[in-house]
Parts: sequence; structure tokens; C-alpha cells
Amino acid sequence: MNKQKQLRSSFLLLITACIWGFAFVAQRQGMLHTGPFTFNAVRFAIGALSLIPLILLLDRKSGQSSKEIKASVQHSAVAGFWAGIILFCGSSLQQIGLVHTTAGKAAFITGLYIVIVPFLGLFLKQRLNLNSTLGAIVAVIGLYLLCVRNDLTLGKGDLYELVGAFFWSAHILIIDKLSRKTDVIKLSFFQVLTCSILSFVVAAATEKIDLTGLSQALIPILYGGICSVGIAYTLQVIGQKNAQPTQAAIIMSMETVFAVIGGYFILNELLGTRGVIGCVLMLVGMIVPQLPGIRISRGIVKRDGVA
Repeated sequence: MNKQKQLRSSFLLLITACIWGFAFVAQRQGMLHTGPFTFNAVRFAIGALSLIPLILLLDRKSGQSSKEIKASVQHSAVAGFWAGIILFCGSSLQQIGLVHTTAGKAAFITGLYIVIVPFLGLFLKQRLNLNSTLGAIVAVIGLYLLCVRNDLTLGKGDLYELVGAFFWSAHILIIDKLSRKTDVIKLSFFQVLTCSILSFVVAAATEKIDLTGLSQALIPILYGGICSVGIAYTLQVIGQKNAQPTQAAIIMSMETVFAVIGGYFILNELLGTRGVIGCVLMLVGMIVPQLPGIRISRGIVKRDGVA
């Protein structure tokens, strides 16, 4: 795989992590005024709407016939529907968990997807990269130091986040597969549209949709919709097109670091020495998979870059 493309993908995924990290702050603020499904329904709807002008512009510049564009939309709609169901499960569990647990513990438990991804990948016959495994271990230690303070027992919110981590892992793997055969912008549009519709359905059945609460949560919702959904999920799809799933998972786990930075500057939360060490370990965990390393495949040990 072209190194320049890999570097570009890593940069796009790091921007994604930054946006998602600050979204933790927005999500915490938004939950003060509205329910989790209502919040997700509106922000994902805004995210979907923000992608429409881009899709129309790119289709106009593509030079494709109306028949080709229609076929592309149909293919993307099917792919986006399945990705959207997984996205709905992961985002819903995360948002509900944030009601019952702290942002730090939620970020740590959610970040476990960086360990889950490579091992789920084994069931999909993907090779296990030893560097990625080591990087994941270091990154998890960093996440631990960064987020976990006292009690490690799983409360109600922690359990939601833990189950959600498996859905985030599945989402990374399905995006890795679908983004290679689908228009990435249309795929992003249909997955967030699916998530929004499902969230609206559940919100209508379980929550009171209060316009006053939505207006009070307007800024977090706009950030969550335009930046976290419209921009970040699109960058994720584009970035993963030329990145290994485990590498992508580790880079995107940096959202925890950015969440702490956002908490410090916006919510006046102190980082502390332990948090700084955690950030450094997470950076190491992100860099290690980029280095030449050892792959284990079918019982044969191979070193990358050596014939």
C-alpha cells in the first residue's frame, strides 16, 4: 500500500479522533437538556443534511451519467443501511452510558475497541500484525492511566459502554470492507441517515421530545451533527479506505486524549501527571503499528519489508 496514502489516511483519522474527542464534551452538555435518543436523532439528521450539497457537487463533477449515479446511490443505500444499524447500536449505547457514568470511564471503556478489532479481524481471516497488537496493549495502558481513577467495577453506564465497544469494533470492520467498494460520501450519508431514523423511532416511543430542551442544547447538537457526524464520519470512511482496521482503531482511540483536552479547556477539568503519562503512552501506541514489524500468518513468521 502506498506510504503517502497511508500517511494521508492516518492524518484524516487523527482529525476524526480530534473532532470526536471534543464531541464528548458536547454530548455531556447536550444530555443536560434532552434525552439520548432525541439528541442522537437530531444530530445525525443534521449530519445527513450537511452531506447533501457535497454529494450533489461531486456527482456533478464526476461526469457520470444519471444511470450510473442512480446505481451508485442504490448500492450506497444498501451498504449504508447495514453500517447505519451498527452505528445506531454503538452510538445509542454510548449516549445512554454517558447518562449513568463519567466521561472518563466512558471514554476508557469505549476505547477498548482498539483491542477488540484485531481479534475480531482474525475471524474474518485477516492477518494479525504483532506491532498492532503491541501498540494496542500500550494504548490501552495509556487509556487506563488517562481515564480510570478509583473504582473499576462495572456500573450500569459502564456496562452500556462495554457492549457498545463491540459495536464500534464491528463498525470499524464493516466500514473497512464497504469503503473499498462503495462511494464513500454516499455511504457516510446513508449510514447516518439510517442511524437518525432509528433514533427518531426509539425517541418517539421512549422519550418526550421537548423543543425547549432541544433549543437549549442547540450548540452541542450542531457540533455533534455538523462536525462529529457530517465531517468526522465522512473522514473516517475516507481515511479507512487506505488504512488497516487495527491501525485505524488505534489512531481513532486518540479521541480520548482530545476529550481530556476539551474537558480541561472547556469544562475546567484537570489532567494531572497520570493523565499526561497516559497521553504519551497513547501516542506511542499509535506510532508502534506504523513501524516495520512482524506479522504472524498461518504459523509463519514474516518481517515486513523483507523479501
